Amino acid sequence: MAQGKLNPLALLAVVALALLAGCGGNDGTTGTQRVEIGGETFTLELAMTGDAREQGLSDRDFIAPDGGMLFVFPRERELQFVMRRCLVPIDILFLGPSGKVIAAHAMEVEPYERTDKDLKKYGSNGRSPIAIELAGGTIERLGVEVGDQIELPILELKRRAE
Repeated sequence: MAQGKLNPLALLAVVALALLAGCGGNDGTTGTQRVEIGGETFTLELAMTGDAREQGLSDRDFIAPDGGMLFVFPRERELQFVMRRCLVPIDILFLGPSGKVIAAHAMEVEPYERTDKDLKKYGSNGRSPIAIELAGGTIERLGVEVGDQIELPILELKRRAE
């Protein structure tokens, strides 16, 4: 092999290891969190920064049946989500500070280029540090309701959120 050239297989291995390292950790802005909802286990992508929360699941054309996103805010507040550039229906759960579901919505796809001011708003109906987005139809399928408890390390997650 010539000096300074990297074998394509070696390069592929390095990239694969980097991706695996990035997907498995909980470094505050990336990684995943496993959570049980309605008797099923989900592996949720973490959205721990303003940029990650803003992007959310926008521009995705698929959400795994056991996947979704966990949005963590450093402080509880009234939250509003919209379906900005979302290509598939999404269910959303808002949790109160103790992990109880305080609001649940089935969000519908809206025209891709619609401006934020024209998008339907889905609110938390109270102060919330956590929102969970799942594939559309999941809340109904699992029978999740306002008042249900979802166990999460909320204080630890909030400390790491930006």
